[in-house]
Amino acid sequence: MLLHKGQNLTFYTPDVLDSSGASFFDMGISAGFPSPADDFKEQRLSLDKELIKNKEATFFARVSGQSMIGAGLDDNDLLVIDRSLEPSHDKIAVCFLDGEFTVKRLKVDGKTVWLQPENPNYNPIKITEENNFVIWGIVTNVIKKV
Repeated sequence: MLLHKGQNLTFYTPDVLDSSGASFFDMGISAGFPSPADDFKEQRLSLDKELIKNKEATFFARVSGQSMIGAGLDDNDLLVIDRSLEPSHDKIAVCFLDGEFTVKRLKVDGKTVWLQPENPNYNPIKITEENNFVIWGIVTNVIKKV
């Protein structure tokens, strides 16, 4: 369900289904030469259970832009965001800054907070008392289309 659409991120609330799950074969998949799969066990795998630890505090947001490509966050990737996690140095966070949502890496130096992009074409943002700033949630996973 669409929750909010901003310039940089579009937020969704997850629909967690108790009976959902796709087939999961509990074996390694070779990225080199194929290997015969003689002994494998089919199970059900729920991405909800794998990716969502606190469903009441978890949201999805779609990335718009290129400022975090060095961290593996590309345009149109889907972020899993947990609002119950404590922000800390080096975590990737979704922040509300001066009226817009953005996703950046947190850099904390004493009492100074920086929002660090992961693309050399973008400058770090120093948070000051003049900013309207809230750390909205911590990115826990990224879902990509291939």
